[in-house]
Amino acid sequence: MQQRVRAIAAIGPRDAVSPAYARAATYVTGQLEAAGWRVRAQRFEVPAGTSWGVRVPGGTSTNLVADPPGFDSTTPHVVIGAHLDTVPQAPGAEDNASGVATVVELARMLREQPAATPVRLVVFGAEEARVPSGTRYAFGSRHYVTTLTDAERRATRGMLALDRVGVAGRTVPVCSGGRGTASLARDVRAASPASVTNGCTNRASDHVSFEAAGIPAARLGSVPFDGYHSAGDVPSVVSDSQMRRTGAVAWGWLRSL
Repeated sequence: MQQRVRAIAAIGPRDAVSPAYARAATYVTGQLEAAGWRVRAQRFEVPAGTSWGVRVPGGTSTNLVADPPGFDSTTPHVVIGAHLDTVPQAPGAEDNASGVATVVELARMLREQPAATPVRLVVFGAEEARVPSGTRYAFGSRHYVTTLTDAERRATRGMLALDRVGVAGRTVPVCSGGRGTASLARDVRAASPASVTNGCTNRASDHVSFEAAGIPAARLGSVPFDGYHSAGDVPSVVSDSQMRRTGAVAWGWLRSL
């Protein structure tokens, strides 16, 4: 997985509407397709604003929606996702090439050994906030949720966001908290009791869009590190073993369904 982190981070900062983001999306699409998944680009508009103190333009960003052969979005399934964009200052190895690399690894594992409950993988654009208050973020996941039909929304039984999952730790933080949707975090902890720590340092990630729609959701990740949202977010801060630990937690949850 480190190779994928290095490849994505080498592209550099990936604001959601930038050419660098588009290059990263092309790379990830190739990785998912090589694992046997069908990938659909879901485009959406993002407003101009301020991202971590830097003015950024509005424009079009993209979610990558990946399905296994034969997938039907109107039958019960779960979603695992990670955001690909970064703030303007950061090459984003930990935040969040680590999450995307883990999603790609899960794609490979699921192709070889499908879960009993079908899985859709989504790589989200525009998770990072675009105003100083941080109240406008997770644009890609919000777009994904709002475009679901009623049947698709009912069929989405849970969502797990992988965000900042590579900084070394003894356990994997998990957090939730949406009204009536915290059951998924409990299920994740129950499936991997020795590997999961209740609570994380930052709830803000793409799972909140699903929580707002009443879909059980949780986030894995957010061990603090000094390079957060800076040029210091480089591959050397990412631990392959921590990414694999996170992948194992997600895998354990899938196997428990």
